Formats: sequence, structure tokens, C-alpha cells
Amino acid sequence: MKLRYLLILLVAGCLSLQVGAQERYLDAVFDNVDVTENVVYGNNYTVLPVPTLMTTQRQPLIMDVYTPAGDTITNRPLVVYLHTGNFLPIQTNGSVTGSLRDSSTVEICKRLARMGYVVASADYRLGWNPFAESVSERTLGLINAAYRGVQDARTCIRHFRRNFVEDGNTYGIDTSKIVVWGQGTGGYIALAAATLDQYTEIVTTTMPAGKFTTDLDGDGDPDPMVIEMFNGDIYGTSLGLSPGGAVPAGDTLCEPNHVGYSSDFDLCVNLGGALGDISWLEADEMPIICFQVPTEENAPYGSRILSVPSPAGALPVVEVQGSQVITQTANDLGLNDIFAGMDDALTQRAMEASAVAGHDYYEGLYPLNQATNMFGRVDGSPWVWWDAEFWGGIEHPSAGTGGVPEGASYDDVSRFSSPTASAERGRAYIDTIIGYYAPRAYLALGLDSVSTSIPQLNKVDVGLNISPNPSPEIVRIQTNSDYPMRTVRVIDLSGRTVAQYDRVNNNYFEFYHQDLPRGMYVMEVTFDEGRITERLVFD
Repeated sequence: MKLRYLLILLVAGCLSLQVGAQERYLDAVFDNVDVTENVVYGNNYTVLPVPTLMTTQRQPLIMDVYTPAGDTITNRPLVVYLHTGNFLPIQTNGSVTGSLRDSSTVEICKRLARMGYVVASADYRLGWNPFAESVSERTLGLINAAYRGVQDARTCIRHFRRNFVEDGNTYGIDTSKIVVWGQGTGGYIALAAATLDQYTEIVTTTMPAGKFTTDLDGDGDPDPMVIEMFNGDIYGTSLGLSPGGAVPAGDTLCEPNHVGYSSDFDLCVNLGGALGDISWLEADEMPIICFQVPTEENAPYGSRILSVPSPAGALPVVEVQGSQVITQTANDLGLNDIFAGMDDALTQRAMEASAVAGHDYYEGLYPLNQATNMFGRVDGSPWVWWDAEFWGGIEHPSAGTGGVPEGASYDDVSRFSSPTASAERGRAYIDTIIGYYAPRAYLALGLDSVSTSIPQLNKVDVGLNISPNPSPEIVRIQTNSDYPMRTVRVIDLSGRTVAQYDRVNNNYFEFYHQDLPRGMYVMEVTFDEGRITERLVFD
């Protein structure tokens, strides 16, 4: 306990300094960022073409990977960033946002990479009908879209773990330090991925009971809106086949990707999203950080009916719980206890903002109080801006309806929710968001800028020899005389350390592993000069 509070004081002190040394993961310590675009992290089937082609279609799941330019560290924390967009393609979703390269998305990803993170801005499958005739049809479409989003987010995590084991850790990440950060619609995915451990939670919700059920077959009995054998499991690791209906019989709804690797992550960040049902949040979950405008009109801050914008106005969908209820519950369950005791300037501002919002301060929640805009509407995403040159002059489909002025362009409608939507304004909000996030992530992930600065060594130079591999009961490790081993660590595919041997201080070491299950592991060997990671198989 004393150690944790010392770390809190260290983090707070680092943030309060106006001058002095910059601290990795708390400050921007890199000037430039490298971006690798259109990396395929998996493949799966989208329902978007069903209304026109009458079939699902296989699509690559892509991401842009951001890394600090010139960084030599190979065990960096990973952030999987999920953009907003209402589960519909940009220009169809009624907004000027909705891609992994939205201005605010790119800005946040670059900020995190300059702090030393690896960031994957991940796309995910789209498709539902927000304008369906009945509330139950809209709810059915939305929960299925969110379900596919959760599958894709977990597929992305497994891609990195598979790469760590099978491809030599191309991205230089630490698989035990993974964040999923969702913005807007992506926030719904991130929160669901953090809380849904099993499929049955979806159909046994408590607020109200059975809200994700409906009479699908006309027999008068409620049926689950998401059917596992058709949609695949909640992790996206089983095949899902349609029985017919809206999606043709036999069409694939889920293709398994990277089966056998863990989908777990360690910290959830929600920027303007909500949780499908608060009953999903339980005591064994991870810490959660939330940012939200308390007076947001469409997404709730407390517990309220979610609505989606349409040309005819807002359409109700289903009751969900927003950031206030989420973080209050997380605090009650002790999930955010790791953040307790922080007293930096942004924590004080969050406390003041909570008072303005009319509730107690809950650790992990930053209310972004915002005045109404030029149209008298609340700005629910004040961190967002857009490329006015690109969007200017293109007439928006909502023009002339729902209070949107006749002939309004995309640029105009963006101002409908953002009064100025300038890059300067958006970045100012992102300053606050990153400033509040950074010290909490430092604590939640157990980050240490010293330990993560260990370089990766070449096993040929070190003379590393591991035998036998696969191993039935004992592993023998040898190195050149110039490279005595200091520690040996065995890591499972979920990123957990299952065995660790300190003070080895020798060029020969052996250990038995009868107590560990058969399967694939990663062994990390550290030296004075750096470290090596190698794949192990226990028979």
C-alpha cells in the first residue's frame, strides 16, 4: 500500500512540474511518430451488402499502427483505439466523422505514440438500420452491430498476441499491458469488450430484464436478439452461420481469427460512449476511465434511452448507462481503487466539473461540461473537428429537417453539434483528456519508464541455446560466457507471468515445468545489456 501511494505521489509530481525532465508515458518524449497504414489484423464478414447483394461479404479488418519514431524499446504498452461513426459508413452515418483517420482520432493516436505507446487505430465491421420502423428492430440491429464490434476489437488484441509469439513481436509490445480506448460508438464497443465475459450476460440483463430479447419467430416467446450459433461466440473465435431471414441461410456471420490466443486487456477508456447494461459490470473487471459531456443529447450520461439522429429527428433505441453510472458502479466495486489519492491539477478540475454536473466525484470520470452551440444544441463531442475544405459545400442529407437549416452542408451540420469545431479547440480538449488519462494509465498498467527501456538483443550474439523445445519436463538454457543471464521469466499467451527466476547470474540455467499446462509460452531472458524473448512449447 505504501509503495502504491509513493507511486501516486511520483506521478502527481511529474504532472505538476512545469519544467524539468520529461517522463515516458506521462509526457510527450518523442518528437515524431511513424505510421504504418492498412495493416490487416484479421478478416470477417460484413452485413453491409445484404440489402443490395443479398449476401454477406468477407472484408479485411484493417488498422493503422502508430509507433514513436526512433524508439528502441520492445516491451511497450499497446492501445487499441476504436473510432466513432454510429456503426455506419461515413456520409451515411449523418456525420463528418466515422473513420480510423478522423482528425481527432489521428491526433489522440499521435499524442499517445509520442508518449511512448504503440497505438493501433482499428477499423471494425459496420452495418445496421437506425431508421427501422420499430424500437425492437432498431435495438436488434444495434446490439448485433455492437456484438460484431466486440468480436473485432478482441480479434485485434489476439492479432498482437499471435504476432508476439509467432512473428517475433513486430510491434515491440508488452502483451500484459493493453488498453482498449473507444471514442463515441467505439466507446460502446470498448465498454462491452471490458465487461462481457460470456454470451449469456447479453440476454439476462437486469435493466430492464430481457431488453435484448424479442419474439423473432412469432411464437409469442422472447428470443435472444443475438444468437451465438449464428453470430459466433462473443470473442469471435467460432464460426457463425445464418439460419435464414434478413441474412440468407448459410451465410457466414463470423470467421474465427487467431484462435487460441487471449482477448484479455487491462484498462478500458471510454470517450463519449455508454454501456449496454450496467449489470455487465462486475467486481472482477478492469479499471475504467470515462470522459463525457453530462448534457449530451443523444448518448446518456446517467441511465437513459439511447437515441440516434435521423433526418426526422432523434429516434429512441434502448436504455443504456453512461459514464456517470459506469464510474459510480466501478468505484463501488473497487475497480478504480488504483486511482485513489491522486491530487494533481486535473483531478481537482474533474472534481469541480463533477460538482457542476450535480454529483459526487467518481475516480476515473472527467465530466466535460460544455455550453450550447450556435444552434442552441449541446456539443457532445467537443474534442472533434473536421477538414472544412474537404467537407465544405457538400449538402448534408439532414438539410431542411429536424431543425437543420435548409441547404445546410456537411460543414454546417458539423457546427450543429460543434460551435467552432476548430483544430485548436479540439486539441485543447484533448490536452485535458490525455492529461487526465496518463497518470491513471501509468498506475493501472504498472508502467515504469526504466524497465521498459531495456533493448532487445540478438540471440546469435548472445549465443542463446534452448533445449529441448518442445520440452516434456525440463528446459535447459545456455549463453556465451560474456552474457550471463540475470532473470528468466515464462509468460503464457494471455500475457501473465507464470514462472519467474531471479538472480540466475550464470551462463547455464534449467527449470522444470511439470506444474504448468501443456501448450505454447514465451520465455524472456534478461541480461545486463538487454533481453531476449523466445517461444517455448511444453509437451
